[in-house]
Amino acid sequence: MAKLEAKQEARRDWSDHYWWSGDGVRLHARVYAGPEGSGTKPPVLCMPGLARNARDFEALAPHVAQQRHTIAIEFRGRGDSAYAKDPMTYVPLTYVQDVIALLDDLGIDRFATIGTSLGGLVSMLLAATLPGRLVGAVLNDVGPELQTSGLDRIRDYIGAGGSQPTWIHAARAFAELNGAIYPHYDIHDWLRLTKRTHRLTPGGRIVTDYDKQIAAPLRVTGGEAAFDMWPVYRALGSVPLLILRGELSDILARAAGEKMVAELPQARLVEVPGVGHAPTLDEPEAITAIDAWLAELPTA
Repeated sequence: MAKLEAKQEARRDWSDHYWWSGDGVRLHARVYAGPEGSGTKPPVLCMPGLARNARDFEALAPHVAQQRHTIAIEFRGRGDSAYAKDPMTYVPLTYVQDVIALLDDLGIDRFATIGTSLGGLVSMLLAATLPGRLVGAVLNDVGPELQTSGLDRIRDYIGAGGSQPTWIHAARAFAELNGAIYPHYDIHDWLRLTKRTHRLTPGGRIVTDYDKQIAAPLRVTGGEAAFDMWPVYRALGSVPLLILRGELSDILARAAGEKMVAELPQARLVEVPGVGHAPTLDEPEAITAIDAWLAELPTA
């Protein structure tokens, strides 16, 4: 995987796409064209977790794009997407409307999704909001039933301030915060992950690459656990569905994953060993499972 990433970093194999939300926020995505002749296939939308951005898919998206047009979305307040004036728009239902605006902008009818955590919640909501248009989904360490211990952990750190003077300092600080999630990572792994999740400010400091106000709705509404998501999950119906779970996850319990499989006919659960919430989708087990899922998607 390191060689794959080095090869990808040597060239830019994606283009920027910007579009506008209904409330005037300029949003950004990375677009990977896909192979010649793939235009008739429903594209794959890659959607990141709560505090993440399109760089989460910098290894996976080019791999998926060998087969299909692929779009890595940055939700409002992350990466190159603008920050929202109203922090209370940092909620899943608004993200759904932003994605629908992208689909309209690009003229996309049917599509599949790969969603990590928050991105998976958005996938479920899209299935319920746009019946018949979602043709397949990967839910990465997320589902309709989430563990409160993990949600409390996320609320404790999300939106916290602070900066670091160098990438090494930032990587070490990030490792201290997330060491239990990726217990086998070395400093090179932490540097890679830190560069996906942080940015360099004009003043030369390293900070997290998101608007700290994304935490505001979590403190008011109780976050993702605010209402029953099982009916929304069932809207995925009979599409090819891959559920990835980190073996050490404190968000998606194994019992919840097994219940998800029992609820829908084409759901399959794959556990990624040695990681918590959430798998980075660089893991061999995740890539193998995603390749099998891609093979099940409709070709027209």
